[in-house]
Amino acid sequence: MEHTAPLTGAGDHAARTTALLRKVWARVLSRRAPGLDPAASEWGAGDLAEHLQAATIWFHLQQILDELLAMRATREAEKQGRLPPGTFRAAIEAVPERRAAIRTLLSEGRLSVGPTITAHPTEAKRVTVMEIHRRIYRALVGFEEQRWTPREVARMERRLEMEIDLLWTTGELRLERPTLEAEIDWGLQFYRNSLFDAVPRLFERYLDAVGTALGPMERDACCLRFHSWIGGDRDGNPNVTARATALALERAQATIRALYVQALDAIIPQLSLSDYRAALPGPHRVRLQALVARRADDPLACAARNPDELFRQAASALRQAVAAARYPSVQDLTEDLCALEAALAAAGAGVVAEELIRPLRWQVEVFGLRAHTLDIRQNSAVITRTLAEIWVLQGGAPATGSPAWSERLRRELGSPSLAFLDIGRLGSEAAETIRLLHLMRKTLAGPDPQALGPFILSMTRSADDLLAVYLLARYAGFGAERLALKLVPLFETIEDLRAAPRIMDEVMAVPLAARSLRNASGRVEIMLGYSDSNKDGGFLTSIWSLDRAQRALMRQLGRRGARPVFFHGRGGSVSRGGAPTGRAIAAQPAGTLEGALRLTEQGETVTAKYGNPGTAAAQLELLASSVLRHSAEPPFEAVDPETDDAMEALSSLSQTAYQGLLADPGFIGYFTEGSPVEELALLKIGSRPARRSGATSLDDLRAIPWVFAWTQNRHMISSWYGFGSALQTFCQVRGAGGEALLERMFAQMPLFRLAVDEVEKSLALARLDLAEPYAGLVGDRVAAERIFARIGIEHDRTRAMIGRLTGQPLAARFPRFQARHARNEAALRAAHAAQVALLARLRAEGGEAVETRIHLMQSMNCIAAGLGWTG
Repeated sequence: MEHTAPLTGAGDHAARTTALLRKVWARVLSRRAPGLDPAASEWGAGDLAEHLQAATIWFHLQQILDELLAMRATREAEKQGRLPPGTFRAAIEAVPERRAAIRTLLSEGRLSVGPTITAHPTEAKRVTVMEIHRRIYRALVGFEEQRWTPREVARMERRLEMEIDLLWTTGELRLERPTLEAEIDWGLQFYRNSLFDAVPRLFERYLDAVGTALGPMERDACCLRFHSWIGGDRDGNPNVTARATALALERAQATIRALYVQALDAIIPQLSLSDYRAALPGPHRVRLQALVARRADDPLACAARNPDELFRQAASALRQAVAAARYPSVQDLTEDLCALEAALAAAGAGVVAEELIRPLRWQVEVFGLRAHTLDIRQNSAVITRTLAEIWVLQGGAPATGSPAWSERLRRELGSPSLAFLDIGRLGSEAAETIRLLHLMRKTLAGPDPQALGPFILSMTRSADDLLAVYLLARYAGFGAERLALKLVPLFETIEDLRAAPRIMDEVMAVPLAARSLRNASGRVEIMLGYSDSNKDGGFLTSIWSLDRAQRALMRQLGRRGARPVFFHGRGGSVSRGGAPTGRAIAAQPAGTLEGALRLTEQGETVTAKYGNPGTAAAQLELLASSVLRHSAEPPFEAVDPETDDAMEALSSLSQTAYQGLLADPGFIGYFTEGSPVEELALLKIGSRPARRSGATSLDDLRAIPWVFAWTQNRHMISSWYGFGSALQTFCQVRGAGGEALLERMFAQMPLFRLAVDEVEKSLALARLDLAEPYAGLVGDRVAAERIFARIGIEHDRTRAMIGRLTGQPLAARFPRFQARHARNEAALRAAHAAQVALLARLRAEGGEAVETRIHLMQSMNCIAAGLGWTG
């Protein structure tokens, strides 16, 4: 999460709130665990479970306090007339010479951001615990008002104490793996608790900024659409079936209907305008009367219930139609709200329209009849196996990947008709794939086609992979001229990112695919994977491969008369693409956004950004304004061959060092025994397994447990290893000129600056004194000592090279970051010591001791809370 203001705030108010929270927490602690100090670096007397519980709760309370103080500091800046960064106004003011371009982009509706909530298991907190956190946040907000009497303050403190006490007595851990239904509900609660209310706040800030800086605009809304993968992401998760996807669609629709009904229930009593007091022009009266006749359960009863109050009748009819799911399309609902809004304005009640109806119209424009757009994701291997099975039933299938396979694929795609497919003859995996495509075809023809997003093909490795999806869609009943199915390739590994331009060129050479891939604006969506590319080649190689792939795809698709819109598969940690939102967007290649950006929001990142309405509105504004700011730049900039060449060299050197470590014959044993990666399954934070199949290789391991393990044991190698070797070798080969070039890149190249900054912060968190005991768990002592020494040498080298580049001690440039993590370091030290002991004990006991397992889960949860992420 990126804060736009200091975490600790300034002045007496912030100090008082901090002292208040500490006081109330101390009261709970003295009752539940007297004499225990959760911040101690060594845990002596007291139950281990109590120590872990206390430390975890305090870490979470600090995060709540940070969020509150950040929001308060932003409001104070606005009060004082300062322009907070990460706002629409700041983005427009930053490029005064580009205001005309910004106005054109906005007036044409080309600003489009799509946060995508995923089912990636990186959130360790239960929904019940998250609800308590929200109530604590709201309770602390209440203390900001100055009007309370001492008696009222005491009552509020008592209520806060109750919520913190509930945290202590509520089970923090999931003892059972969450069901897919529970994950669906986890995602939807963000709409109920924050996102629904955040949207009008965001749009009001947009209108205020645009009106002040650019003047009146015809469009009163910036483009925002939420997406979700929860219930649609079946890559390696056998629980996600076509039936589960249908359930996810139904629950999302029911959730948003309930929110609309709730909003209308609040609006209707306020629309008390009398027909005699608010004169309504004839056309508007006729339109509202028609609305009542079309939408009400019983138009006559509706009119009789509120005689001479046509506005209330219209809103009541609208509410009844929403509750009964009678709207034939989202456009019909929007038009009815527009009619009500326009009628109020015509009756001289424009303020009423703006305050009551316009916010709901905005919400309908964003959430439709669906809450979010549900994306579908599946692995290319499943698609290939399904098509092969269909062909075998038809008499035989060519060898996968052979010229004969490619030729038959293209021939059938171009055929006006295909052989009949009897789904009953297919195996379970293939039949499930076809049932999914049937569901997609039905949903896309429904009242809100945007309820269903694209079919995202993970591990896209060839043009045949994508064409196979289109052919299966045709077998499932999609048309032969242009498929309504939107297909998005996901390029994940280093090799696939490099091959992406060639793959897309081959796909676009197939007429049906070229017609189907383009949207109405001629844009082709492409997803880029950060996690697997990082696991594959290390941090620097990953971000450089992603940068090069975007630029190459822009050029290649441009030759085909198309333009890409990129979907960034980022996670919360640096290793999985996590970085401050504004700076990460600013570091994207020039001209690659053009107003549109999609990105994933995963696990604890979703909670941190969207847990409360105010924070959610600020984070959405930061995202949208950053895209606007980047898109306001000239579409292309001249490539600097010297810096490109330097980045290519650094990437290659970094990858060599990183893969050299992974190639050590003792590395897999070091990783599995020197971290809790195998025990991650105990911490039941997701419905899908840690591996895509039952294999035990690093290639098959998902990126989340990979990062989780290196985070828990404080090695953090996935976010820095190889960077120091790259810088050192580059300077050794190129001498003083090479070092001068790196200094220029650090000062002028956003991508390189971002890389240095994030590596530096990761190094500060990589504590080898805490990591060494984990290495002591490895049975092969010779290998363990060799690998740990190798990591230590690279850590020292990277630290020294970054110091030469920045001219400052490690992380001195990030005082807030240092302060945030330094406050937790003592307690984390104790938690790590406990975890090492628990790992050794559990393994010695054969993994069966229940108490040890629970304590180990608590230690994982505690360390994740103290660092701010699981992976």
